Amino acid sequence: MNYSKTYSRILPLLFLFITNTSDCFSVTTQDIIEQQRISKRDSILNVITGAKIYDNEMIITKLGAKGDGKTDCKPAFDKAMKQAAKKGGAHIIVPEGTYLVNGPITFVSNVCLDLSENATIQFSPDPSYYLPVVNTSWEGTFVHNYSPFIYGYGLHDVSIIGKGIIDGDASTTFATWRSKQNEAKEKSREMNHNEIAITDRVFGEGSWLRPQLIQFYDCQNITLQDIFITNSPFWCVHLLKSENIICRGLRYDAKLVNNDGIDPEFSRNILIENIDFNNGDDNVAIKCGRDNDGWATAIPSENIIIRNCRFKGLHAVVLGSEMSAGVQNVFVEDCTYGGYCKRGIFIKTNPDRGGFIRNLYVSNCEFDEVEDLFYVTSMYAGEGLDNNHFTTVENLYVNGLRCNKAASGGLILQGTTEKPITNVVFNNVEIGEVPNAISFDNTIDVQMTNCHLGGKAGVPTQVTNRDNLFR
Repeated sequence: MNYSKTYSRILPLLFLFITNTSDCFSVTTQDIIEQQRISKRDSILNVITGAKIYDNEMIITKLGAKGDGKTDCKPAFDKAMKQAAKKGGAHIIVPEGTYLVNGPITFVSNVCLDLSENATIQFSPDPSYYLPVVNTSWEGTFVHNYSPFIYGYGLHDVSIIGKGIIDGDASTTFATWRSKQNEAKEKSREMNHNEIAITDRVFGEGSWLRPQLIQFYDCQNITLQDIFITNSPFWCVHLLKSENIICRGLRYDAKLVNNDGIDPEFSRNILIENIDFNNGDDNVAIKCGRDNDGWATAIPSENIIIRNCRFKGLHAVVLGSEMSAGVQNVFVEDCTYGGYCKRGIFIKTNPDRGGFIRNLYVSNCEFDEVEDLFYVTSMYAGEGLDNNHFTTVENLYVNGLRCNKAASGGLILQGTTEKPITNVVFNNVEIGEVPNAISFDNTIDVQMTNCHLGGKAGVPTQVTNRDNLFR
C-alpha cells in the first residue's frame, strides 16, 4: 500500500472535519436557544393578523344613543348589532360623550366598535341587567352565569379600538361579592370534577360569581387596541377558546378585586404588545382550564407573545394555576415596569392540575422592586396533596432578566419528586439585592451563566495586614 498517497487524501478531509467541528463547538447552548426562540417567535407572528375591519360605518348617536351619561344606550347598541348582522358587518363609531349601557353589549361577527377619544361606555352596576345567564366559564370551569359586559360567542373578525374608555363601574356591587362566592365556587368545582353536563351548571342570581368585563368565547380574528379599561367586575379581558388575537396599546386602571388584565384560556396565536398595565391582580394570566374540564377540552394555550409591555399590579406574567390542558410556547420580551409587582414571572400548578407547562422564553425584561423575581411552583396553595395529577414543567429559558431588589426570593424552582422541573437555563440574570437568591427543589438540568444575584463581585481585596491571618 502506498501510505503517502493515502495520507495525502485523508489529511485534507481530516483538517476539514477538525475545522468544522471547531466551528460547531464555538456555537454555545445559549446561541442555539436564541436561534430557536427567534425562529419559533417569528413563525408565530407570521400567522397573527387580528381582525379585519368592515367598511360599513355606523354612528351610534344616529341610532338613538345619547352621550349624556343618563340615557340608557343599550337599545342603540343592540340595534347596531342587529343591523350589522343583516349587512354582513359594521364599523360602529362612538363619538365623544358618556354612554350609559344598562346590560351587556353582545357582539356579532364582522363588527368593529370604535371608541373616539373622550368617549366612555359606562356600564350599569346593577347585576339584574346581565341576566339571563349565558354560556361562559368561571375560574377554569365551564358554567352558565351572568353575561360578561361585552360578550361574543362563536364569532369571527371582532374588534374594539380607539382611545376611549370602557368603565365597568362595578365598585358598588360586583366588587363586593368575593366574600359571598365560596359556596357557588365550590359547587362549580364539584360539577367540574363529577363531569356534570355544562347545561346543568346554572349559576347567576344568588350565586355571587362575578362576570368578566370583556369575553370573546370560541372566536377567531380578534383585535383589542388602544382602549382604556377600568372598574371591571372580575377579569378584564378573557379570551376563551379563541385564536388569532392582537391586544395592542391597551391602558388599564383596574384595581378592583381580581381585575386581571388579560386572561388567555384554551387560546392560541396571540400577540400582546405595548400595554400599560395597572391592575388589582395579575397583568397577564395564561390559563387552560381547571382539572377535568381542562383534560376533557384538551386544547392547550399556546403561541403567545408578550412584548414591550409595562407591568404594574400583582404579578406581571403568570402561567396557571388553571392550566390542565397545558401551556406552551410563551415569549416574554423587552418588557419593563410601570410600578410595583409582587412577582415578575410566576408559574403555578399543583397535583390537582396535570397537564404541562413548557417552552417559556423570557428575554430582556426588567423590574424595580419585587417580592420574588422568577418563581415556579408545582405545589401551588398546598392543594392536591392527595392527588397524583402531576404537571410536567420543562424547557424554561431566561436570557436577560433584571430587578433592583427582590425582597424575598430571586430564582425559585419547586418541582415534585414525581415530576421534577426539567431543563431550565438562566443567562444574564441580575438582582441588586436579595436575601434568598436561589432555592431549587426537585429539579433536573438547571444551567446558570453570567448571573449576579445580590450584586456583582469585583476584584478580590488584597491582604493589608499579615498579622490578621494568624489571630
